[in-house]
Amino acid sequence: MIFSALSPLLRSSALQNLTQQALLRMDAETAHGATISALKLGLAPQQTHTDPPELRIALCGLDLANPVGMAAGFDKNAEVPRPLAQMGFGMVEIGTVTPRPQAGNPRPRSFRIVEAGGVINRMGFNNEGHDAAYARLKGLRVPAALGVNIGANKDSEDFVADYVLGVKRFADLADYLTVNVSSPNTPGLRNLQADEALRRLLNEVLAARAKARVRVPVFLKIAPDLDETALDAIARVVLATDLDGLIVSNTTITRDTVAGMENANQTGGLSGKPLFNLSTQKLAQTRLRVGDLPIIGVGGIHSPQSAVAKFEAGANAIQLYSALVFGGLDLLDRIKRGLAAAVRAQGKTNVSELSGTQVADWAAGKAEL
Repeated sequence: MIFSALSPLLRSSALQNLTQQALLRMDAETAHGATISALKLGLAPQQTHTDPPELRIALCGLDLANPVGMAAGFDKNAEVPRPLAQMGFGMVEIGTVTPRPQAGNPRPRSFRIVEAGGVINRMGFNNEGHDAAYARLKGLRVPAALGVNIGANKDSEDFVADYVLGVKRFADLADYLTVNVSSPNTPGLRNLQADEALRRLLNEVLAARAKARVRVPVFLKIAPDLDETALDAIARVVLATDLDGLIVSNTTITRDTVAGMENANQTGGLSGKPLFNLSTQKLAQTRLRVGDLPIIGVGGIHSPQSAVAKFEAGANAIQLYSALVFGGLDLLDRIKRGLAAAVRAQGKTNVSELSGTQVADWAAGKAEL
């Protein structure tokens, strides 16, 4: 996924020649690089007001000013977590990072589906590796919850061992860790979601966490393409461990919602608005299986209404990325204002009270946006 809506995101006279139209004429990855560079130069606006009290939540022991996070994939190398937090995100998740630097798949590898508000990517965990991310994060103060999304090198002989290395490396720096086994762009990675493989993975990851100086919360990020039998198996494994939570979901390999559109036939994972209904149904189906286990809902959030729906389907917090490509960062503020308004309109006092109120309808496929 490539973040290319720079002009609505960065409102500064220094960027007057770097317009959204110019970025959209670039290939998506070049536009993303320009955005990262601008953020590193301090050209992003900072939120100057306090988030409404209705949005403050506790998540796995973390105190969040608001429940809206930047999803993994944007800041792969931990270059701009602080500027992102200063924009108003309640959490910022960097990565995916792998033990060794990895070039990823050949370019081009990210494609906009403008007609549908979607993005297809086959990045392939391109990143500079653990050492580079660690060096940037060490001693850095981030005014939001900092998540580190850990993965495995494509050519690793033991994927599980790579995740263990990620825990050992970042447990003392991160506010939470995400075990990403759901990217469709590393061959064989999604197999780690299967019963016995997942059991081994979580046992070893959580054993490594137990040896760390602090008990960092660990989330597991799963795919939206799992059927209900697979979700049953994941729930059984997860509930037998002390995993802290789930992130539902990653990108999809399905193309039903974008069939016939430009770039729809590209290989990779589809994100953005076309993913919303599928990922939200899987969120609700997962919620019904895991009880009160915390879930971060991600996938296709594109408006205040869709953010509210994620909570109603069972999310405790949410993450954005692809919709910002088309809507700009002001979407973040609109979503937060919309969540606070929904809390008040329903006579509640906190956004957490919205969670799960429509879970049965979403799980059964009776709700959609």
